[in-house]
Formats: sequence, C-alpha cells, structure tokens
Amino acid sequence: MLKGIDPVLNAELIYALMLMGHGDQLVLCDINHPAQTIARKTTYGRLIDVSGCGLERAAQAILKLFPLDTFIEMPVKRMQVVGDPDGQVPIFATIQHVIDQAEKRHVPIEPLERFAFYEEAKKSFVIVRTSDPGPYGCFIFSKGVV
Repeated sequence: MLKGIDPVLNAELIYALMLMGHGDQLVLCDINHPAQTIARKTTYGRLIDVSGCGLERAAQAILKLFPLDTFIEMPVKRMQVVGDPDGQVPIFATIQHVIDQAEKRHVPIEPLERFAFYEEAKKSFVIVRTSDPGPYGCFIFSKGVV
C-alpha cells in the first residue's frame, strides 16, 4: 500500500509506465478491442487489465503520471467510427476533456481508420484494457518527458 497512488493504477501498470521511455506508446482500450491478440506483439508482450474501471477513470489516473509527448503535433490517436470517418461517439469528447485537463492545454487527437489503428497499436509499448463497454474506446498515448 502506497500513499498518493491512485488505486486504479495496479502494480503491473505502474511498472510498465516506469519502463516506458520518451516516444513509447500506451494503448488504452475498451473491452471490445482485440487487446489480448495485439498485446502479444507489443514491447511489453502481454496485456494489462484494469478491471472494473472505465476509460475516463483510467485515463485520469494514467495521465496524472504519464506526460504526453510535446515534440509531436498529435501525441494521442483514436480509432475512427467504421464507415463514418467524421463520426463522433460520446467517449471521444470525454477523453478529449480528460486529456486537456491533464495537460492544461488543448491536445489534438489524430483519428485513425480501424485497421490502421490496429497496426499502430502493435507498435506500442503496452496495451491497457479497461472494463468500459465502448464502442470506439480505443486511444494511443505517446509518452513525453518530465
């Protein structure tokens, strides 16, 4: 038990965050994402679950410790709505708000087509799956420096 650490952040997640360096990517996803399959292809090599937690709460906890990359224009990516690239679902605005609050600035989010998102996720350091039912709750965060 540690003081000041959000209980959403389990020991394995904190360990993975500590291992990550500048430019490494973290995928935060809902329960619909093929996380287990893609996680095998990541640097970390296995999935981290934050069961019982939704995307908003997980993003808030992670972004308290995780600086976003300021050397690239769009340090956050999200999956586009299939068949409607300009489509919006509520989680997009929710996570945008969480990111902007954590960074104390507006951070643009780059939309990626579904299969392009999967390919980018395979290049990530780690995948963190929440219990959020989605849909389209799939985000990639690029780590910056402190």
